Order: sequence, then structure tokens, then C-alpha cells
Amino acid sequence: MNSELSSIINYLEKDRGVNREVIIQAIESAIQQAARKSLDVSSDLRVVIDRKQLTIRAFDTAYVSDEDTGLGFISLRKARAICKDAQPGDSVEVEIPPAKLGRIAVQTARQMILQKIREAERKNVYDEYKDRVGDIVSGTVRQISHRDLILDLGKTEAILPAKERIPTEEYNIGDRIRAYVHRVQANTTGPSIMLSRACPEFVKTLFRLEVSEISDGIVEIMSVARDPGYRAKIAVKTLDEKVDPVGACVGLRGVRVRNIVRELNGEKIDIVRWSEDIKQYVTQALLPAKLEVITVDPNQTRAVRVLVAPDQLSLAIGRHGQNVRLTSKLLGWRVDIAKTGEPLSFELQRETAIAELAEVLDIPEATATTLVDNGFLTTDGIIEVEMPYLQEVTRLDEQVVREIWVAAQAVCGVKEEEEEQEEEAGE
Repeated sequence: MNSELSSIINYLEKDRGVNREVIIQAIESAIQQAARKSLDVSSDLRVVIDRKQLTIRAFDTAYVSDEDTGLGFISLRKARAICKDAQPGDSVEVEIPPAKLGRIAVQTARQMILQKIREAERKNVYDEYKDRVGDIVSGTVRQISHRDLILDLGKTEAILPAKERIPTEEYNIGDRIRAYVHRVQANTTGPSIMLSRACPEFVKTLFRLEVSEISDGIVEIMSVARDPGYRAKIAVKTLDEKVDPVGACVGLRGVRVRNIVRELNGEKIDIVRWSEDIKQYVTQALLPAKLEVITVDPNQTRAVRVLVAPDQLSLAIGRHGQNVRLTSKLLGWRVDIAKTGEPLSFELQRETAIAELAEVLDIPEATATTLVDNGFLTTDGIIEVEMPYLQEVTRLDEQVVREIWVAAQAVCGVKEEEEEQEEEAGE
């Protein structure tokens, strides 16, 4: 019995990962409960397994009386053989021969032991994987049910639901898969481990594993947007000005990003330089399209309008709107794109005029807004009036007005020179 018990404990401890003490305590508890149900013993029955020799001993409590009077009692003569100072009315522990436990108790104990060990295994698996949410694990496809994949992770199984699969991927039983641990729940039937290959966090974690600058905290991933299986955009920034965050993610000759694309079975990845300036951020996110005007919509929260040349419109929007849709997810802003030459709304005309004045005159947007709101939409309109009138209407500081007027004159002068040169070239 000792060698058999030792083999069982060693197997459960090494192959199933259950703690040795937990196994022994489960066996003690199971035998104890089984014996109480099948034998004439008191509720004080106690079972002890020696931790080294693995011998099983059972003890029951009996009260000392002058004679054996039945269950739960022991004669004074027998009691003093156990404890020489025993007196009538005292209680002593009496060892029960192992043979008395009987076959029924052993069979019942076996079922209880298996149940307790299964519970211990489930707890071990849950304790191991609850702290691994956010990690990537590898598993083998064991079963396919309605496009849901059941993966064998070694000590347990996990589910890769159909909605968390990359739509372009197909699997067969026995295939090896890497996936992101999305969620772990404790259920009565055991821990439920939900995996994902379609979530943005999967791409983020792949970059953290592949790019040492990200794992070291030199480069930070600010946002990820995905159309699983087709395209992803990832925005990165760096705290070290000497490091190019985009170059670090791409790697030497593109080796780093190529490894990630291979893991995602060909999904294209755009790496975008993050910026606090939303206009610069939009410009980077919509590459390779060339943008002409970017304006922040004053009537909506977190919304921008973008104007592009007609030949850049399809490139900016992307196939089936994919490029602009992923850009919107990446930024967390609504992005509206239109081509130049189309009739513009009053608000868009106003925002365009503000952006153009701020850029060509190198003035703050607030100052440009004041000019536009008072009817000065172009540099030509500014130099057509005298400086005192411009100051009176806009109520801007005299020095500011002077700088604006001088800058506008310079811009218009450059335009006139360019026009003259074009005329001469035409002649």
C-alpha cells in the first residue's frame, strides 16, 4: 500500500502539478469521511498519513468506563494500556487497525480523493493563468467546434472563440498556435481560459516581445487599431530624442516588423509616429496620402476635417474606407475627408481660412481666428486696409497688428514676384 500510495502521490505532484501536501491532506480527509460513513466510529475519528513513510493510521476517541459498554467507550484496563493515568470518565484516542477501515471505505475514499485532487488541479491552473492575462501562450489545436478552437496548453485547455480568430486564417487539428490570454474565469467545472488573436492587444504584445526598446521602456506604444487579418496601425513615441521610435519598431532591414507580419499571416502594419499636435498626428496616420488642409471641427468634440487633392482622395480613404476608419480608431477622433474643389460649408471655409492665415503669417490660431471673424480672410484683404483701421476692428495689440500687416505685405510681395516670373516664362 505504501509503494502504491507513493507512486500515486509522485505522479500527481510531478505530472499534474499538484502540491504534495495538498494531495496528502486530500487523502486523509477522504479516508476520514469514508470511514465515518461506513464504520461504527465517532465523529472524532482522525486519519493521519506519515509524510515520510506514507503509513496510514486512524484514531478514534473513546471514553473510559469500568467495563466496555459499546460504541465510544473503552474499559479502564484497556485505557490504562494506552495511558497509565487514565480514570473513568476520561477520553483517550484509540488506534483503529487499518484492516478495519474495510473495502467500502477504501472505494469511497478513492472517489473522494479523485474529486479533491481535481479541485486542487483546477485551483492550480486558475492560480497560474489568472496572472498571465496579457501574455502570449502557445497551444495545439485539439478540437474544432463551430469555428471555436479548443487548444491544449499542456496542463489545461483554452478556448479561442470564432470571434477572436483572424478571419483569414484556417486551422486543422494538431496545428500549433500562439494567442493572447484575453480573460481567465473560475467556474465550477474548472478555469475558463479565453484566448484571442484578433484583439489589438495581441499586436501590442507581439511588438513588446520583438522590440527590445519597447520592453525596456525607451519606446512606448500609444495606440493600436486593427482590421484583423488585413491591416493594423500602431502609434509609437519615444522618451529618448536619440531614438527613432518608428525605426526601432521596423528594425534593421525591416526584420522586426517582418517577424510580426509573419506571425499575423501577412497582415499589413503601419507604424505611425505619435504627436501631441492632432494635425501632425493625422498627417502621419493617413500616410502615404498627402493632405492639403487639416482643421479641427469647433462644433463637434474630437473631430477633424481633412482636405486632399482629388487624386489623393481614394488613397486617404483607403479600400472600403479602411485607412480613414483605422486612423479614426487610432486617434480616438472622428476624421472626415473631402477633396478640394468641392463646395465647402461656411464652417469649413472659416476653419480653412484660419489655418491658412496662421500658417502663412506664422501667427497663433487664436489671432488668426480674430482676423477671420472680423472679415480678414486673406493676406490681400489685410493689406487693403490701413493699420489703424485693422487695429480698431480687431482690437488687437498695436505691435501685433503691425507685425501682421508687415508679414501680409511680404507674402503678397512674394506672390506678385512669382506671378511676374510666370508671365515672363509664358511669353
